[in-house]
Amino acid sequence: MVGRNLQDHAAATKFRILAPNRAELDLGDGAAVAAFLHLHKPDIVIHAAGKVGGIQANMAAPVDFLEQNTMIGRNVIMAARGAGVPRLINLASSCMYPAQGQNPLREESILTGALEPTNEGYALAKIFAMRLCEYISRESAALSYKTLIPCNLYGPHDTFAPGASHLLPAIITKVHAAKMAGQSHVEIWGDGTARREFMYAADAADGIWQAVARFDDLPALMNLGLGADHSVNEYYQAAARAIGWQGHFTHDLTKPVGMKQKLVDVSRQSGWGWAPSTSLDEGIRKTYRFYLEQEQS
Repeated sequence: MVGRNLQDHAAATKFRILAPNRAELDLGDGAAVAAFLHLHKPDIVIHAAGKVGGIQANMAAPVDFLEQNTMIGRNVIMAARGAGVPRLINLASSCMYPAQGQNPLREESILTGALEPTNEGYALAKIFAMRLCEYISRESAALSYKTLIPCNLYGPHDTFAPGASHLLPAIITKVHAAKMAGQSHVEIWGDGTARREFMYAADAADGIWQAVARFDDLPALMNLGLGADHSVNEYYQAAARAIGWQGHFTHDLTKPVGMKQKLVDVSRQSGWGWAPSTSLDEGIRKTYRFYLEQEQS
């Protein structure tokens, strides 16, 4: 999702972008990644790859989320180092923050407490990649590898498959299915009061391109987010408005909900001089249009 939105952004036209798909370059093959970067010697690498999914997927396959994301992060970052790529932007995740961390979550609170158990494997892999970038930058003055920590993202090119999707695409899929089936209700996991911060992926792409353009001014570690959140119930209500479904919601209190709140602090981002621009309702409308186009294709 992030990579496709980066390529769709207007700033992408200023660069020759190398974005091999999985068939062209297996990021799990360290030797192949190293050979690719040695051959092309890019000016900068944006590491946006990884195995992703929502609570259900993370709980079902913690080994895969830890092992694959650690391997991909290691291969990309170390291959960039080996090829002498001078700049790298590593995309991390707000899952890296302590489960009981004080909201809004400040960058310096990483590794100060236990992680959320439902996605601990993914979080550990992202912490590993962040630290690896820090160590490489510390060892070599010629290499500057920095980490952005996006809040939760949604938008075009997201994964909508049941069991593998994040919260907002899952909500869109469920509410759309209810509308098509004429259902009067949709079930929400938990009581719906857990709060999450979701940024439209095109806004995240804009922030990342700003980081490319102003790399020297970019902090070594910085959250990328809205600085505001909504409850799960409010996301369901927003999706219902966008989709035009007028049923009601029920709650399954036996299901896991993850952290009660996960809101990133945007003080560094604000000081750096960037903010997203897409409202929740606008972002969900655009994402729903993309979903319908995919369904029809």
